[in-house]
Amino acid sequence: MNTTQKRRIPLLLQMALVIFGTYFGFILVFDVLLGQLIPKSLLTMYMVFVVSGVLMVYTFTEEGTRELTAPIKALVEDPSKRNIRNVVFVIVPLLAGYYTYSSMLPSFDPPTELRTIHPAPPNKFKAYGKSFDLTKLENPYRKFEKEDPAKFKEHVREGGDVYIKNCQYCHGDKLDGKGPYAPGLNPTPLNFQDVGTIAQLQESFLFWRIATGGPGLPDEAAPWISSMPIWENFITEDETWKVILFLYDYTGRRPRTWEHE
Repeated sequence: MNTTQKRRIPLLLQMALVIFGTYFGFILVFDVLLGQLIPKSLLTMYMVFVVSGVLMVYTFTEEGTRELTAPIKALVEDPSKRNIRNVVFVIVPLLAGYYTYSSMLPSFDPPTELRTIHPAPPNKFKAYGKSFDLTKLENPYRKFEKEDPAKFKEHVREGGDVYIKNCQYCHGDKLDGKGPYAPGLNPTPLNFQDVGTIAQLQESFLFWRIATGGPGLPDEAAPWISSMPIWENFITEDETWKVILFLYDYTGRRPRTWEHE
């Protein structure tokens, strides 16, 4: 008697048990034992690796592949399984449709954690290939607001061009956090029109947040608390400062300064 004949549990059922066992194992370890809510996106990523690995293990040999697919092949081709086949072909699409529909429904539940909207920045950080000291950092174009208003307006216009090309998709063309990509982000992008956002910040803080993006946030704001990319990889240092000018100019807010702290 060969190994296949001695096996009591069909290979397809074994694979399903391993996958579901691993899934519930993640839930048990993180949610129950550690008391930490595992993000859905992270769990999905883990399960993609698990399913891929399990498939590679169970289909490593031709014999294993044939045994694994035999029940599926019989369900599709065996005339005696017609009734079961019809039931499966109805139930599976219905379950998939229900899952898709339920995942698209809006949730009105309160957030599971408080978002750190303005996390404490580091005193120093690196961007654009050099080190910056936030306690001394100032917008090099802010001085033109008084010295050369025409030149200042030109910098603001240039900042607006950069914003429209790169930022409005999330933060909106009205800077209200309602860009076309915003509904797909959690948490949603900040509303710069709100008095509780940039009006409470210094320009150096915005420079740090824009240049380093979500990955640059400190530990208390991570993980999965910002979808913003590292903008130093896409726009220049000068463009970052000009975008900041545009944000304050468009919203009519004034940045906080050290003199008013």
